[in-house]
Amino acid sequence: MGDALSRVVATDAARAMIDELRARHGPVMFFQSGGCCDGSAPMCYPDGDFNISDTDVHVGEIHGAAFYMGKDQFAYWEHTQLIIDVVAGNGGMFSLDNGTGRRFLTRSRLFTDDEFRALATVREGPRDT
Repeated sequence: MGDALSRVVATDAARAMIDELRARHGPVMFFQSGGCCDGSAPMCYPDGDFNISDTDVHVGEIHGAAFYMGKDQFAYWEHTQLIIDVVAGNGGMFSLDNGTGRRFLTRSRLFTDDEFRALATVREGPRDT
């Protein structure tokens, strides 16, 4: 699934889905939705189609795709490893998984105190181009 000290990891099913979406849409990126219309779902977009701002943080990479969330939401989740999985169902209306009959889902686990101390700090705002 990935490095135990990564803030975000992907299951085998999620990596396979990312490969499928990449084959259809090219490079992809993720933004962890914090609510509103699509609930708290990891949303997948063509890379660059979602505007990352200074109020967002780069949490990490899953299967070569950048993964972001808002600063306020990250403050709540910073002690938690996000595990991106795929389950049956409809994806968020703007997410590339919509219409596939499967959707990305965020599972989580708390880091141990030692793991949390060993984590790298996150980068705020858009990634360097």
